[in-house]
Amino acid sequence: MVTMSGPVAERERNAPPGGTDLLTVGVEEEFLLADPHTGTAVPAVELVMDQVPAELRGQVEREFQTSQIEIGSPPGLDLSSIRHSLGMLRAELSDAAERAGVRLLAIGTGPVNGPVPPVVDKPRFDRMIERFRLLVPGPGNNGMHVHVGVPDPDTGVQVLNHVRPWLPILQAVTTNSPFSRGEDTGYASWRSIEWERWPSVAPTPFLESHEHYQRLIRQLIASGVMLDEGMLYWYARLSAKYPTVELRIGDVCPSVDDAVLVAALVRGLVATALTDVEAGRRAVNTDHHLLVAAHWRAAHDGLEGQGVDLTDGELRPAWELLDRLVDRIRPELDRHGDLDRVTELLGGLRRHGSGAARQREVFARTGKLVDVVADVARQTRG
Repeated sequence: MVTMSGPVAERERNAPPGGTDLLTVGVEEEFLLADPHTGTAVPAVELVMDQVPAELRGQVEREFQTSQIEIGSPPGLDLSSIRHSLGMLRAELSDAAERAGVRLLAIGTGPVNGPVPPVVDKPRFDRMIERFRLLVPGPGNNGMHVHVGVPDPDTGVQVLNHVRPWLPILQAVTTNSPFSRGEDTGYASWRSIEWERWPSVAPTPFLESHEHYQRLIRQLIASGVMLDEGMLYWYARLSAKYPTVELRIGDVCPSVDDAVLVAALVRGLVATALTDVEAGRRAVNTDHHLLVAAHWRAAHDGLEGQGVDLTDGELRPAWELLDRLVDRIRPELDRHGDLDRVTELLGGLRRHGSGAARQREVFARTGKLVDVVADVARQTRG
C-alpha cells in the first residue's frame, strides 16, 4: 500500500523525474457504521463489504469490530493525488454504506449510546479478546494512520526519536470524538482515552537503535501485553508491512481536507527529521512523563484549548504550538510543494475548528446527537 524513497545514499538515483527526492505518503482511515435514524453503531461491516465495487475491494478492509471499516490510499508524492484517492474512496464507501442501509462516519468513536457491536470473527481477534477480555469499551475506536517512506530501519528509528516531541500537537489537530454514550465526555478526543486501555498504547520510547527497537518488541511480546508486532500501538512506529514510519496518533479526521492537512504535516515533520538525521543533529530526549502529560492535554483540550510546551513544560495555546510546528517544517513543506496548500487548509481549520469543536457546535444548536451524526456523515462524504 505504501512505498518508500530509496536509501539515503541512493535517494537521488531512485528519485522521480525532475531530480527530486520527495517522500511518499499514504493514509489509512477507519470509519464507524451507524444507523441513519438513531445514530447508534451497527454491526454492518459484511453488508457494506458486499456493496463495495469489486475494483476497490483491495483498498477497503474490515477492522476490529463489526461496526468499523477501513480504507487505505495508494502512496503518492503529490497531495492532490492523495486527496483524490481519499475523496473517491470515501464517496464510494459512503454510497456502499447507504446501499446497505447505514451511514459512514469519520468519527473517533460513536457518540450515541447503544449495544457494543461484536468483534470481527477472525482467529487473531479471538485471541486478543481471550487474553485482554473487556478492553473493548464501546462501538469502535477509529483512527488515522499516516505512512511516510524512510530509507531503512536504522534511519527510521532515528526519525521516531526526532518526531516524538511534536506528536501531541498533531493529536490536538485531529481531535474528533467529544461525545460518548449520549453525553459530552469533557474531552476533545474520547477515543484517545478509551484507546489507552490497551497495555501497549504509549508514546514511542527514546530508542538507541533498530536492535533496541526489535528487542523491546520481543520483550513486550514475552511479557504478554502484545500477541505480536501488530499490537505495538506506540504513537509512532516502524511499519511491520511497509518500509515506512507510521504515525498513528490521531482520531480519523472528519473531512478529506482535514486528512490531507494532517498527511502534509506528518510528511513535513518526517522529512525535517530526516534532514536532521543526515546532518548529524541529535534528537531531544523528552521526558516520558511530560510527554504522557502533553498527550493527555491534547486529548482533553484539543486544538481549541491549551497544550504542553515540551521545551519548558508550560502551557501554551494549542494554536501557538501548531504555528511553531509549521514554522519548524516550513522548508520541507515548501520543498514538497505543499506550503500553499497547507496554508490554505490551516486557514480553513482556524475558521471551522477541530472536528470536536464542529460536533459541539452542532449539538449546541440543536441539542440532538442524531444531528451531530448527520453532520459528520456529510463531512465524511465531502
